[in-house]
Amino acid sequence: MQVLSTRGKMNSIPATKAVLQGIAADGGLFVPESFPQIDLEEMKAYAAHEYDILAARVLQYFFDMDEAALAEITQQAYGTFDDSRVVPIKELTSVDYVMELTHGPTLAFKDMALQVLPRLIRKALDIHKQQENVLILTATSGDTGKAALEGFKDVPRTAIEVFYPADGVATMQKLQMVTQEGGNVAVCGVRGNFDDAQTGVKALFADNALKAFLKEAGYTFSSANSINFGRLIPQVAYYIYAYAKLAADGRIENGQEISFIVPTGNFGNILAGYYAKRMGLPVKKLVCASNGNNVLTDFFNKSVYDANRPFHKTMSPSMDILISSNLERLLFEVAGRDDVQVRAWMNALKQNGRYEIPAETQAGLRETFWADFCDETETAQTIKTVFETYGYLIDPHTAVARCVGEKYRRQTGDGAPAVVVSTANPYKFTQDVLRCVSGQDVPDAFEAARQLSQITGTQIPPQIAGLHEKPVLHPDCVERTGLKTAVEKFISRMGD
Repeated sequence: MQVLSTRGKMNSIPATKAVLQGIAADGGLFVPESFPQIDLEEMKAYAAHEYDILAARVLQYFFDMDEAALAEITQQAYGTFDDSRVVPIKELTSVDYVMELTHGPTLAFKDMALQVLPRLIRKALDIHKQQENVLILTATSGDTGKAALEGFKDVPRTAIEVFYPADGVATMQKLQMVTQEGGNVAVCGVRGNFDDAQTGVKALFADNALKAFLKEAGYTFSSANSINFGRLIPQVAYYIYAYAKLAADGRIENGQEISFIVPTGNFGNILAGYYAKRMGLPVKKLVCASNGNNVLTDFFNKSVYDANRPFHKTMSPSMDILISSNLERLLFEVAGRDDVQVRAWMNALKQNGRYEIPAETQAGLRETFWADFCDETETAQTIKTVFETYGYLIDPHTAVARCVGEKYRRQTGDGAPAVVVSTANPYKFTQDVLRCVSGQDVPDAFEAARQLSQITGTQIPPQIAGLHEKPVLHPDCVERTGLKTAVEKFISRMGD
């Protein structure tokens, strides 16, 4: 598989090389030169076995690597999960399902890709005989940071630095990051929101002086955000698996169209579903579920992407995003792979904070996508209702998806099977979930976890229960202009 840049100023390169680069030299994102086509019967047969087998097969479509090597990567990656099924599918009704992507070591869907990516990078370094080590530079709205840190912890020939909005993540998310162990990791807060951190990180990738500094130290940039092609593709596998598993279990007919409802922030998760559809998966609709930061809802419904709006801190912080990076990949496809047009839209976004797409392009998007948002009151009520109705505890991000999924059914009358994509364990947001379920407002996150467990009869995950005993190892916090200095200090420390 060769990949291209969405901004078109470079020749195609192997997908394994793109994994090492993270972002294209022209500032664009890597996309497949073409979409391979899956065999539904083959996928159905794979789904009768372990998840890692199907995941390795999906990776094989994109990465020119030895079959045994890919099988080893996925076996090691998903062997870290606390459920042998890796991706359990919960049935709420005969047409309503929840795909749980929350059983990895950091309790978030980001583990699905970030347990694979470090292993892909190690193989790619060998394939391309790259001499420099890799510095993973990542901005996080909450879950990516910890998942990336855990995935790259002490991986040879890599170092990783994560930037997060200092006051924009949940207590447990922050504690998971600032207590991270590992000799090759760094974590730094940013005084601003996620978009500030993400914009700052993107600027570092384009900083020639910093790249020269890294080269002198023996490093080159890459990314663990979903802008990295090697982070995006492992996510395609779980859409194919969910469909194939439902077919293998006789809950849908093979070939029957189903929909996926996806809580969406940076657009990587739902884009993976779009890629699965382009590969032949019978997807009826991809429902884009936003929280109060509903820039994507307006984009799909009004043809205008406008980030010039108030930024809201919500109980679903991983979706508190106004600039959704992966949308660029979708624009590239719906614009007929017109890189000139994509560059114009991205330049308008950078300069004016907005761009507008033609009505016919928007009409094409609506054939696949449906979008709405869920406010804080609706999110809280959904958490409470789902628990009271099904005895099933969900986190705020999953609640946003469930809420928007119900709006989709009411407004369209679509009664076809639909799968809510569950993206985080509720114990990562204990105070908010406890308040939604019981009305209790408990200021201490660990006491809230204890009470939530007692009220709901659910267990506190060990990854959460043990956090209060861990020392803070990464207390640093910088202004929006301080990211470059933080990187230079980290790399200098790595060289000592």
